[in-house]
Amino acid sequence: MRTLRIGVLGVAGLFALGCLTESAWLWAAVAVEVAPTFTSVQAGNGQAAYARSCARCHGSNLDDGEFGPALRGKMFLSRWGGRSLVDLYSLMENTMPPDSPGSLTDRSYTDLVAFLLSQVGVAPANAELPSDRAALALKLIPGELSALDHRALGPSGGLAPGTVLPAWPAKHSVLEDLTPVTDAMLQAPREEDWLSWRQSFTDAGFSPLTQVSKQNVGTLRLAWALALPAGPNEATPLVHDGVIFVHGYGDHVLALNAATGDELWHYARRLPEGIAPSVQRNIALYTDMLYVGTSDAHVLALNAKSGRVVWDQPLADPQIWRISGGPLVAAGMVMQGVVGRAPGGAFIVGLDAATGREAWRFHSVAQPGQVGDHSWNGARPEQRSGGSVWTAGSYDPQLRLAFFGPGQTYDTALLQHPIKQRGLSNDGLYLDSTVALDPATGRMVWYYQHLPNDQWDYDWAFERQILQLPVDGKPTKLVVTSGKLGIYDALDAASGKYVFSIDLGIQNLVTSINPKTGAKTIDPARYPDGIRRVSVCPHPGGGRNWLPGSYNPQTHIVYLPMVESCMDMIPMEKGERGSLSSGYRWTLRPRVDSDGKYGRLQAVDLATRKTVWTARQRAPQSSGVLDTAGGVVFAGALDRWFSAYDDSSGELLWRRRLSDVPSSAPISFAAHGKQYIALVVGFGSPQTITFPNLVPEIPLPPARSSSIWVFELPTDPTTPVP
Repeated sequence: MRTLRIGVLGVAGLFALGCLTESAWLWAAVAVEVAPTFTSVQAGNGQAAYARSCARCHGSNLDDGEFGPALRGKMFLSRWGGRSLVDLYSLMENTMPPDSPGSLTDRSYTDLVAFLLSQVGVAPANAELPSDRAALALKLIPGELSALDHRALGPSGGLAPGTVLPAWPAKHSVLEDLTPVTDAMLQAPREEDWLSWRQSFTDAGFSPLTQVSKQNVGTLRLAWALALPAGPNEATPLVHDGVIFVHGYGDHVLALNAATGDELWHYARRLPEGIAPSVQRNIALYTDMLYVGTSDAHVLALNAKSGRVVWDQPLADPQIWRISGGPLVAAGMVMQGVVGRAPGGAFIVGLDAATGREAWRFHSVAQPGQVGDHSWNGARPEQRSGGSVWTAGSYDPQLRLAFFGPGQTYDTALLQHPIKQRGLSNDGLYLDSTVALDPATGRMVWYYQHLPNDQWDYDWAFERQILQLPVDGKPTKLVVTSGKLGIYDALDAASGKYVFSIDLGIQNLVTSINPKTGAKTIDPARYPDGIRRVSVCPHPGGGRNWLPGSYNPQTHIVYLPMVESCMDMIPMEKGERGSLSSGYRWTLRPRVDSDGKYGRLQAVDLATRKTVWTARQRAPQSSGVLDTAGGVVFAGALDRWFSAYDDSSGELLWRRRLSDVPSSAPISFAAHGKQYIALVVGFGSPQTITFPNLVPEIPLPPARSSSIWVFELPTDPTTPVP
């Protein structure tokens, strides 16, 4: 052991980057193990990884490459000698290979480090080189420290030693103007910002900006675009004080200049081996932090100005649970639900926004002693499953209630045949329900079940919009939401009492709705009995799905993306389970009366409960919807067209072909007094996987990609775009 000599970056630099805790850094600063150890197997694996991923730049001999610096000999040791292995490991992990940084596994990066050590005179041993960063920080690369920039590992060998770049004026960073986000801001955001998934606590998804109007939307042009990590992308960006925060596949988060697209910082998470990247639908801003769910079922708090990790809290076993809808942050609490199929069902966790400490955990499948315990057909708690939380909740600060929508269960056999025993039912609470929670404690204040005993995968699990409408002549605060059936239910936000329903006309399962209770009568011919084939509309892909609608509080009109589709539920052979444990697998088909148009954008006046207009097209809808105070509705479809409609008539006003399928929700924001429309694209959502079967002539991109597109008006909005 020897005393650590801190170099240009060194272990102190690791601490600044958030790689070590303060206590680990203090201990590491006292003593470091001089000689790193690795096995010959690791070095051999590293040599193979080098040949696959590194030799094309650094050369087959490690010092004869055209595009990379030497990785052996005097030049390498002059840059890296005496420095911590974690410095080398981190640089490789974050920047190599140049065409796909971070794409190798932790084991591969560790093996590469072992191979490089073998090339500078370190002999293999019996002990493996660890992948743990804290352990790597305690091991030094042989040699003496120098003042050369050890980070010069770029194309053509990086900068020459001793190079001094000419002075260049530094740009003003919009991050310097970034202000903390308060509860008051989230309740009533400034019109130029887009602070939460659906713009505000109410989940309206409406922009009050008016610069883009019905008269000039036809002149919209591309302001900027940026490629994101390739893969499916359903995430809605956030905008605050001229900074746009974007989530990318593979647990990347970027902060960009909202007006130019210039990168301000970039966070990339290394996932544990065996954990695949998953899609996150939203991120959240609160105080000076950005909150992100991860593919390994953690929640992170990143400093919004730097991207540095402030805290990292695991929620659940990532082999069982994952995060789909991102966090809702309100009243100092981060509320995050999970999705998965596991005994006991899903849950929502409340974390202290400042520290990440878990404050409470609400189970979305009724537990012993809870209301609803007897609704599971006599099943024990460990036999119950489902209740996944697919989207983030909404929040009312006056009522101090957060509204979430647990989904259904795939173990439908458990509830299919009711046990005739007093006090039992097969409703399956809190599946397909709205639950109102106290954010401070996680206590359920009320619940309402929209669809008991869901045997069709018709989740009622999407956005809960909070709005005010006259009910019996009195202004009443409501929570309104729709499941895949396309039936909108309105509930009293304070009590959960049923108020009214609107059937959007895409389903044939429910034959009537009780006007006092909202209880739905199911067509018995469409109830699966495990024996016969059942035809029912819509398909479990929607109808309505998680793709959010947009509510205009000025007109009380909600704009909804839907797909006109149906399914045949096919009974499985004995011993086969199918999509549902009742022994059924669903298949896709058009409606019996279909004219070949599947995409449906519907405008519904919630005050009168009447449809205002419906726009239909061949391509199924694939994105959420944005309405603006300028009178323009934006939505995207499977054929990659991003379209603008007159929000009062449904007339098509503008459209633009995108690079890939839009699978998120469009937003609008302003920077430097100019309004922008933005949308993230990325193939791979359930809509893009399911519905191409209906439209085989619509080509999908041969290479799956993701990017963000941002549109603006010309400087003179009357000038036509060529």
